[in-house]
Amino acid sequence: MTSPAPLSTINDLFRRVASAANPRAVLWQDEFGHWLPISSDQIYQRVRSLAEAFLSWGAEKGSRIALISENRWEWAVTDFATLAIGGVNVPIYPTLTGEQIAELVQDAGCRIAVVSTRQQFEKLNAVRARTSLERILIMDSGAPPEGAIAFSQVLDDADVHGAERDPVFDALVRSVEPADLATLIYTSGTTGEPKGVMLTHGNIAANQNVAAAEFNFDSRDACISFLPLSHITARALDYVMYTCGAQVAYCSQFDKLPESMKQIRPTVFVGVPRVYEKIRQAVEQKSAVSAVKKRMLAWALRVGGHNGDLVYRGVQPSSPGWKIASKLVYSKVREAFGGRVRIFVSGGAPLGIDTARWFAAVGIAVWEGYGLTETSPVIALNTPESQRMGSVGRPLGNVELMFAADGELLVRGPSVFSGYWQKPQANAKCFEADGWFHTGDIGHLDADGFLYITDRKKELLKTSGGKLVAPQPIENKLKNSHLVAQAALVGDKHKFISALISPNFAALQDWASAHGVQAQSREELVTDSRVTALYGEIVREANAGLANFETIKRFRVVADEWSQESGELTPSMKLKRRVLAAKYAEEIDALYVDEATARAE
Repeated sequence: MTSPAPLSTINDLFRRVASAANPRAVLWQDEFGHWLPISSDQIYQRVRSLAEAFLSWGAEKGSRIALISENRWEWAVTDFATLAIGGVNVPIYPTLTGEQIAELVQDAGCRIAVVSTRQQFEKLNAVRARTSLERILIMDSGAPPEGAIAFSQVLDDADVHGAERDPVFDALVRSVEPADLATLIYTSGTTGEPKGVMLTHGNIAANQNVAAAEFNFDSRDACISFLPLSHITARALDYVMYTCGAQVAYCSQFDKLPESMKQIRPTVFVGVPRVYEKIRQAVEQKSAVSAVKKRMLAWALRVGGHNGDLVYRGVQPSSPGWKIASKLVYSKVREAFGGRVRIFVSGGAPLGIDTARWFAAVGIAVWEGYGLTETSPVIALNTPESQRMGSVGRPLGNVELMFAADGELLVRGPSVFSGYWQKPQANAKCFEADGWFHTGDIGHLDADGFLYITDRKKELLKTSGGKLVAPQPIENKLKNSHLVAQAALVGDKHKFISALISPNFAALQDWASAHGVQAQSREELVTDSRVTALYGEIVREANAGLANFETIKRFRVVADEWSQESGELTPSMKLKRRVLAAKYAEEIDALYVDEATARAE
């Protein structure tokens, strides 16, 4: 199959979608759960109608337009319409509070906002006076609330134009240049205040041209768009799918994903590590209720473990034991993804080699990649042709890498952003004079050119004895247990390392019921001596193989299951360490109350 021509701008991508004559370019779910198609022609006409509305409201080249929505077809139409007029898309996570949204909208100078639901409108409208917003467009059907404009009204007769094309609009689309700003993405901020990342059309197009070539996606492929589109990883994937003529199905709610996978049966699946961890934990939790199932899973994993390297290299094992295990166990895991996925990718945070090995043991090769919002996003990627488990792959061909004396990775290339919005001091800190960008990640290349990322530079813990500890690999070891939802290491400037553990309460409650542990509350459950002993064993297993200064000396099981909604996790499921440090200050202090006399060991 002939490779598509390189993109210069994202508008080139839109033009490709519009000319594809695809009757099922996009799928979406109505209120009854039915999947309905949107054609290439419908996408073009809806984008044109919305773009003309933006222009009539005074938007022009460079105007910032806020987009606050879950994943749905209107998100893509709004994105394409904004870019079509040379505007700047400002995607904002719909999980943020009204106050947080108002701060970002005002910082970006948005005069138009597009929101998904009445709830999002009311949240934004309540703080509207703190912004410069003049118009708010609402996607949901029905009569719009006072002060809002209905999306359906703007697109009222768009579909009737069919395959017609508007030469004036098309000329406007073509007039956008690679150097023009395309989007302003506010980082979720794991350790600091959000900053607006400025990505040009050329930045994103450069990354698309190289990253998309690593996989042979085509019109036979399909993916489910469920990771937040406000995050560059999800958006970049959708762009790749559109570029290759593949089908994109929008899933607006994460709890609908399992059913959506059964219905859509995607061929491409991209998830953050927590999605893979949850699937692994669900399998292990389900097997734990029966001694027979537990033994069967353990046997299948042992068999798969002997063949994991073959699976990761794309070779189908042929041993009789593997075939039996595949029929009894591995096939059921694949069915959880719809049963048709041929490419699995993980990004957004470190996957953890234990999780990668577990999936390889059940016949699934998960290709881990690495990148940042600031790099549009992909820097390195494992692929079926070039892979090494535990690494994040080889760097893309159009980026250069360099390492600072302390191991920090620096990158340079056409996909690296132009700077943070109105943050000259931050830009001066993160860029060298010759264009090298400081990623903030610690890493190294092996002899064969595979990149390894060990941790965030700002998240390294330094004990009072001067030892540096990378928390993420150790936290990932704790999460190998299906009883652990999340874990956070603490101990910076202390004698020893400790851990806060957030349980998988569904699994813990199953265990408690099976072992006669009765509790009236989560607080009572996590402080039960038998539960403490249970998690103590998990900690001991995680400590195995660690250097003495890295081992967890003390831990506390907390009565909360951390989530994006409760504020402890970013939308890409990374820990907000400052939030955790403040929330559990008393618990952390208690872990170190006798530190002066305790042995550091």
